[in-house]
Amino acid sequence: MSGDLGCLYGVGLGPGDPELVTVKAARLLGAADVIAYHSARHGRSIARSVALPYLRGDQVEEALIYPVTTETTDHPGGYQGALDDFYADCAVRLAAHLDAGRDVVVLCEGDPLFYGSYMHMHKRLAHRYPTEVVPGVTSVSGAAAVLGRPLVERDETLTVLPGTLPADVLAERLAAADSAAVLKLGRTFEKVRAAFAEAGRLDDAWYVERATTGKQRIEPLANVDPASVPYFSLALLPSPLVPLAGVAAGTDAPPLVAGGTGDREVSRSSLGTEIVGDRGEESGGDRRGEVVVVGLGPAGRPWLTPEVQDALARADELIGYGPYLDRVPPNPRQRRHPTDNRVEAERAAHALELAAAGSRVVVVSSGDPGVFAMASAVLEVAAEPRFADVEVRVLPGLTAAQAVASRAGAPLGHDFCVLSLSDLLKPWEVVADRITAAARADLVLAVYNPASRSRTWQVAAMRDLLLEHRSPHTPVVIGRDVGGPEESVRVVELADLDPAAIDMRCLLIVGSSTTRLTERGGRPVVYTPRRYPA
Repeated sequence: MSGDLGCLYGVGLGPGDPELVTVKAARLLGAADVIAYHSARHGRSIARSVALPYLRGDQVEEALIYPVTTETTDHPGGYQGALDDFYADCAVRLAAHLDAGRDVVVLCEGDPLFYGSYMHMHKRLAHRYPTEVVPGVTSVSGAAAVLGRPLVERDETLTVLPGTLPADVLAERLAAADSAAVLKLGRTFEKVRAAFAEAGRLDDAWYVERATTGKQRIEPLANVDPASVPYFSLALLPSPLVPLAGVAAGTDAPPLVAGGTGDREVSRSSLGTEIVGDRGEESGGDRRGEVVVVGLGPAGRPWLTPEVQDALARADELIGYGPYLDRVPPNPRQRRHPTDNRVEAERAAHALELAAAGSRVVVVSSGDPGVFAMASAVLEVAAEPRFADVEVRVLPGLTAAQAVASRAGAPLGHDFCVLSLSDLLKPWEVVADRITAAARADLVLAVYNPASRSRTWQVAAMRDLLLEHRSPHTPVVIGRDVGGPEESVRVVELADLDPAAIDMRCLLIVGSSTTRLTERGGRPVVYTPRRYPA
């Protein structure tokens, strides 16, 4: 389509997932002579990162770097004057390519003409050059999709608002809206949330950040920390016409309250679980429920197996220790039941009761559910005759021992044992006997639950028992919060193991007589050879 002049394309890339780029957009991205994209002064462009899989690698790139990203500027025309000069300069740069017969694709997140940065080039160049706009999936559509809630139904209307509007205007329009989306959050977030509250719509609103990407976040708008809100986020008030069903068995719930802002369930279970959400399907009836006990691995989503991810996505109810449950992204279709860490039997019974009523229930554990976790607790309660017909499945996860071992090298390369230092469920005498037996057998030890706030002396007791059979130079790996933001992995000698440096978030791996400590790339590496000396 070039001819004497190049063609200008405004190409929408969708909300962030590269797989949501349209076929036409992908073709143009690969064929264009010039790729232009906006960015702040740091030079990173979300639009370019989305388009990258479709670029050839040899195309000319025009980075259109904003001179300002806030309204603070010394430009004589103020903030708007600085932007006008910037857009004029960008238009001149792109026009040079178009005059030379080069086709130019301007990248735009979402849709180019829906609050898109491309429109500033369109207004300045479309009347002079052949131009085509390629629509993209908007952030509003992407947010509704990941939220699993319709935007509008039947004769409802959708109101789209920029967060930059005055608070009183936002509140007035939100109060009158059937459904609404508020964009451009970031620094406007606190004002926007206050407007939802003033309009009486806060409890029905959701926050969606970076929808469809690996950094996606979904939360009730009321729960969001304003300091954590980036520009690429929005507040969504979805359709209030989603049908709701009754509360699952085993809960003591008030009746549904119908109103102009939609029907909501608010109930509290016998375990003190607050349940707030929407139900798209009956829990009872003829549908057969099940309990799936899953391991989340030691930290975030990268440690999840695809099988566990699928189970989480299909679940109606999620049950688990609160901090572990917090690691599962919220889904407004699902009900969540966070509990204390010391009510495992009650938690298991609750899960089985919900499944008996027809729900798909997922019980979450950190690491692997079968290693000092919820699988055995669920199966123990499931042995009761009343749960004979409830299906229970266990899906494995990466254990803390595997995670710490991988960071250190291969300390579990030969025979090893796994034990817990906690004496809450077994006498310390049993723990001590097992430590001694493992030491005598020359097994590597993976030690869970080494200490807690109220239990600090066992690490020293274990060290002293091991020193009766192990060299004081035996390497000990101390892994803390592996996979998390405070991850640390240290290696010390057994004789130097300091109980004061150990807490409940640690896992210890104590080497055998054959375990070796070396150095690679300036860091310690621990491994246990596969061959045992004759």
